[in-house]
Amino acid sequence: MNSDSDLQIAGDILEVPHLLQPAREHPATVAEFVGLARSIAADRSQWEHLVEYDATSRWYHRLRTGPGYEVWILSWVPGQGTGLHDHGPSSGVLTVLDGALTEHTRRGTKPLAAGAQQVYAPGSVHEIVNDSLEPAVSLHIYSPGLTEMPMHSAVAEPYASVAAVQA
Repeated sequence: MNSDSDLQIAGDILEVPHLLQPAREHPATVAEFVGLARSIAADRSQWEHLVEYDATSRWYHRLRTGPGYEVWILSWVPGQGTGLHDHGPSSGVLTVLDGALTEHTRRGTKPLAAGAQQVYAPGSVHEIVNDSLEPAVSLHIYSPGLTEMPMHSAVAEPYASVAAVQA
């Protein structure tokens, strides 16, 4: 049975560094990719100065690469969207850095405010749109790196699962 005295005897596990897993230089799990996205989002100095807005097409910039993954930032002016697509064999993590985006799937529509994260399995079909009146910026991590982005028609498609991650 645990009690307050048991906790005092055990101490705080975070105070025992030799028991903690060392941080990996490059992420390898979904949780680590989500963590990488959150750390980049929190450090605006890594990406804010790079952002540009283009009224004719979505702007994008590859922020970094690592073994088996790549990190992109994208900007979206009002009205811009991806069209219905998937990411081929790549898994993905999308994090809204600024503004708001909307995701459309067969299951429905989901607003994504700044800080929201979505995790995508390979083959997940969705559309991302900036249907707000303000520009938006998002961060995308793909593993393996994005090599294809097949487009889909709006006709009923088989959708893979999409999972939301609470920020």
